[in-house]
Amino acid sequence: MTAFPEKILSEQELDEILSRPTKDLIEKIAGLDGDILFLGVSGKIGISMAIMAKRAVDLSGTKKRIIGLSRFSQENQIEVLEKAGIEIIRGDLLDPEFVNGLPKVKNVIFLAGMKFGSEENLSLTWAINAYLPGLIADHFSGSRIVAFSTGCVYPLVPVSYGGSKEADKPDPVGEYAQSCLGRERMFEYGSLRHGTPVILIRLNYAVEMRYGVLVDIALKVKTGTPIDLTMGHFNVIWQGDANAMILKALNYCQSPARILNITGQDILSVKDVAIQFGKLLGTEPEFSGKESGTALLSNAEESFKLLGYPGVNVEKMISWIADWISNDRPLLNKPTHFEVRDGKY
Repeated sequence: MTAFPEKILSEQELDEILSRPTKDLIEKIAGLDGDILFLGVSGKIGISMAIMAKRAVDLSGTKKRIIGLSRFSQENQIEVLEKAGIEIIRGDLLDPEFVNGLPKVKNVIFLAGMKFGSEENLSLTWAINAYLPGLIADHFSGSRIVAFSTGCVYPLVPVSYGGSKEADKPDPVGEYAQSCLGRERMFEYGSLRHGTPVILIRLNYAVEMRYGVLVDIALKVKTGTPIDLTMGHFNVIWQGDANAMILKALNYCQSPARILNITGQDILSVKDVAIQFGKLLGTEPEFSGKESGTALLSNAEESFKLLGYPGVNVEKMISWIADWISNDRPLLNKPTHFEVRDGKY
């Protein structure tokens, strides 16, 4: 069992924890053949996941190239990845000529996607979330592909249902979620056409100290901003746990494509979580709206059976985040908009 600190005191410590491989992951990486390519590596999750993969490779004693591809709008991201021993490819995945020139790597993690601002540029949203996956599925037809999707492809379900399961019919609300289902369909088509082993990861929501649903709630508690209870329940998973589970999924890709929900074990109440933060931050939370009987929720029991259970529980995340925020440590300042019910991000 990995030992975690009582508090996380710096971004350097946080980044080390987020990219720390588990013993189980090291064993799974050791048995995986081929190099690993991360497409869209520079997002919120990709950097820590790529570094975790590199650390797992080194600790396993095997020889695998870990490659990160992105446009890299922030130059410091290249420095961080190269320092960790990750090879860099820079380019635009929407350029078919560029995609067709990419090396045929055995293992591909597809992280590219567009959510925030999607309503302001719907054609680009569909290009990134649905057109691009078709290009990737064709070019990497001989690879294993683990592709990020989202729990947003599910409909809102009664809280008492316990969360949507992989076999449930998707019913995406809004064009962002519809385009994400388009992404899934492109990878499913590629898997059927070429026999490509694929896993589609329906993730909601990964959290850490600088970003996520828990950070959104904690900040509203701290600033006295009323918290809307209409989307009264949610799921979260510690980003480090999500990283490890998604990397282990490379060992379980199949054709036809497989779907896996990745999230935490608990269905959390927005109101209860806010009250917990209020106690830790010394502030009484304010609320607005009334809890709906439905929410965007996923049931991840299938992934727990296959990939193991998360190592960081909700109480630990809440404690860490409350301390982080009370000490005014750095944030990404990117609200998740988890409370959105009409699909307009």
